[in-house]
Amino acid sequence: MEKEKVDKKDHILDVAERIFSDMGFDGASTRMISGEAGVNMAMLNYYFGSKEGLFLAVFERKISSFQTLLQNIGNDDTISSWDKLSLCIDKYVDRIIVNNCFQKLINREMTMTKRTEVSDKITEILMVNVLEIKKILDEGINNGSFFKDIDVQLTIASVFGTKNYIINTPNISSKILGHDLRDERYLEEDLKPRIKTYMKRLLKAYLMNDNDYTK
Repeated sequence: MEKEKVDKKDHILDVAERIFSDMGFDGASTRMISGEAGVNMAMLNYYFGSKEGLFLAVFERKISSFQTLLQNIGNDDTISSWDKLSLCIDKYVDRIIVNNCFQKLINREMTMTKRTEVSDKITEILMVNVLEIKKILDEGINNGSFFKDIDVQLTIASVFGTKNYIINTPNISSKILGHDLRDERYLEEDLKPRIKTYMKRLLKAYLMNDNDYTK
């Protein structure tokens, strides 16, 4: 019975993620989401309380699972600071390329000029993972793996900014890359490894005094 509740809740969140990404927070309604999900309003309100609660739950579900992954990598004392960062890049790229719907949702809400209580809460949720990357960079500086004078903030911006440009400007990026970003096979087989290699070579050249930039 408990599993059925979890499955139903996840189903509602899946539908809500798609509708919010298409319509935005203001354009979507809980009635629209409940109808699409095949549940009544009472059940939706029971699980999430309000449209804002549902919206934030969509973000928290995606972000919290990745947060745990990043924390486990960051806390692993058996690997170097660079290997931690390299592994984070692998996991990050794997997730963003297959989650275009969620990335579209993030871009829609975070590029709005107005600040609201909802946007502030979303920022807090996203910053948790940003700070996990910062911890790894700070660790590398402190243990001597990375140059002392690296710009931590701009390094973080480079990691997330590469994704933002490619995923959030698909028409331009398709022209630059010479391939249609709607082609899922291309995304999986070609773009994923290409982004990973690019980001690792770029960051390793900037962070470390090491001539081997292929790892």
